[in-house]
Amino acid sequence: MKVLVTGAAGMLGQEVVRAGEAAGHEVIGLRRGELDVTDVEAVRRRVDSERPGAVVNCAAYTNVDGAEDERELAFGLNGRAPGVVAAAAAEVGASILHLSSDYVFDGRKGEPYVESDATAPLSAYGESKLAGEAPTIDANPRHFVVRSAWLFGSGGRNFVDTMVRLGRERAEVRVVDDQVGSPTFCADLAEALVALVATDDHGIHHVAGGGACSWAELAVETFALAGVDCRVVAITTAEMARPAPRPALSALASERAATPTLRPWQEGLQAYLGARSRREQVPA
Repeated sequence: MKVLVTGAAGMLGQEVVRAGEAAGHEVIGLRRGELDVTDVEAVRRRVDSERPGAVVNCAAYTNVDGAEDERELAFGLNGRAPGVVAAAAAEVGASILHLSSDYVFDGRKGEPYVESDATAPLSAYGESKLAGEAPTIDANPRHFVVRSAWLFGSGGRNFVDTMVRLGRERAEVRVVDDQVGSPTFCADLAEALVALVATDDHGIHHVAGGGACSWAELAVETFALAGVDCRVVAITTAEMARPAPRPALSALASERAATPTLRPWQEGLQAYLGARSRREQVPA
């Protein structure tokens, strides 16, 4: 199958390209400079010229705090563009896979969220991600809306890399311990996405690392697996005082039998840190 990937230079987009090629698909990876997903006519022309069987839309605005001040930019990329890409895919008979977020929930359920749970985003970022879901669904009957969470991987800024860097520089770090989610290794997620678009199991899917933890627990495990001697001081969300509100518990689970499942987040983290260590040991 021919698979077109938007946002191919991003942390997840790079992995989707690799996973698609490894699965034997013909993959067309388009970076932001090669396709602006907010440009309706450009999207239609490119999708029409490529005629893919599936489009995986990884183009997104990902700065959770920045979205509070850059609402228009966030909603342009996360809210309006997904419908544009989905419609262009539908015009050539292609399926569309759109990436959404655990931040579409308010975190008050008290247990992991499943696909049928009511959404109630707390932040501009969460609102923008939710805003992209309905247009995708409405524009293309062959849609996959995949909510994931707490992504980490190579080729982009992420919490795990930040912790490794800070842990090597400091004796201790202060990390929030009252936000709980499902850390997800991008390589694992990408393989699941590629597998999903080869099916007819359309609809909303929750695909994230197995299990759940707090940011502080993720930092502790990161230091342990990376061999970094740094103490984690657990603090509250209120003490961190970030611009965007976050859900207290936004871990994801699936109620759909055919939805791909990922390995536990600890195993994904170990795999990522192992690959990261090997890259660091390669001579420049």
